Amino acid sequence: MTSSSKKILIVDDDADFAEAVSFFLESHGYTALKARDGAEGLRLAKMERPALIIMDIIMTERTEGFFTVQEIRRTPELEDVPVFVATSLYSKVADFRVSPESGWIGHDEFFSKPVDLPRLLEKIRQYIGPQEQAPASPAHTEAKP
Repeated sequence: MTSSSKKILIVDDDADFAEAVSFFLESHGYTALKARDGAEGLRLAKMERPALIIMDIIMTERTEGFFTVQEIRRTPELEDVPVFVATSLYSKVADFRVSPESGWIGHDEFFSKPVDLPRLLEKIRQYIGPQEQAPASPAHTEAKP
């Protein structure tokens, strides 16, 4: 599988964030899919079978991303897809005290917004592989008689 065929689904209601991350991923050879909410994200994930999902937590509902991740983990064809949570939960909800490292969300990696894009790319490569270069065309040589 080449990286250009590796699909990454971004589920986030912030269109600017989704567009910026999408552009970044595509500039590194991945195919980016975007969904504006959990329901659309789950539907797209089932249809497209992405290699990785980047999920916001606070969307239409404060806990929408939590429930979407739970549903992904209960869906047989998606249960092994890595889920990276990218959220401003800890800056928007100051009294939220559960550590993202505790694994209670069901995620594989956690990123606070604003997301450190080089770190995101590093983690994506760890989970689904690095960008693969297209094979160079062999040099044309003439046959000798």
